[in-house]
Amino acid sequence: MNTIRTIIVDDEPLARSRISKLLMQVEEVVLVGEARNGQEAVALIDQKKPDLVLLDIQMPDMDGFEVMKVTNFKPFVIFITAYDQYALKAFDIHAVDYLLKPYDNERFFEALQFAQQQLNFKQSANFNDKMINLIKEYQLQTQAYSHTLVLKEKGRDIMIEPEEIYYAESYGNYVKLHLDNRFYLYRSTMQAIEQNLNPRFFLRIHRSYLVHTLYIRQVTYEGNAEYTFLLKNGAKLLSGRKYKPQVMDYLGK
Repeated sequence: MNTIRTIIVDDEPLARSRISKLLMQVEEVVLVGEARNGQEAVALIDQKKPDLVLLDIQMPDMDGFEVMKVTNFKPFVIFITAYDQYALKAFDIHAVDYLLKPYDNERFFEALQFAQQQLNFKQSANFNDKMINLIKEYQLQTQAYSHTLVLKEKGRDIMIEPEEIYYAESYGNYVKLHLDNRFYLYRSTMQAIEQNLNPRFFLRIHRSYLVHTLYIRQVTYEGNAEYTFLLKNGAKLLSGRKYKPQVMDYLGK
């Protein structure tokens, strides 16, 4: 059984205490330190090199994003915030998940379970390097790709940000853009959509499916070079056999 070496970073003592008590209920988790602010967090992360950090975003000296930019070691992160506008920015640097205050115990353990799954997928020697490169290259890379998709519906413009798309599905002369609990038809080809969306975040798993990797909850090998992708909105997608190399690369295998 692999242990998950974990650090808590929050400037509120009660918040740290609550998280600590919740972590004690998970046998695999080992708490290796707590930090009260950004400066302490940077030093502790570089010293302890944890697998996972539960990191508050709003802190007086530096915010959680600044902490992750200046640390030399890049662990998995679950961001904690009272403001949901930070969510997409958290995903930009590949946070495993984010907890929006006030969160209940069920939501906490859901995020922790997802972190465990991701650690199992990507506990490879080169993942730390991938995290470092992602943060360094993010601003440069995103400039080359679409930021907003505009489509017409009943005479009005609908603006869709790439971060909202869970997956895209080929649908005749259209691409069906699946969001959390709804979808839109966008007149385009799957090839054109794939070329315009940042490959750092979008993975082609089938000739008919393009998946946003930040919404992948679980990947299961089904045999015959096919994988089932379970997304955070409950969607299940089966990959195509010819896309096995891309899937294996995503899984770090």
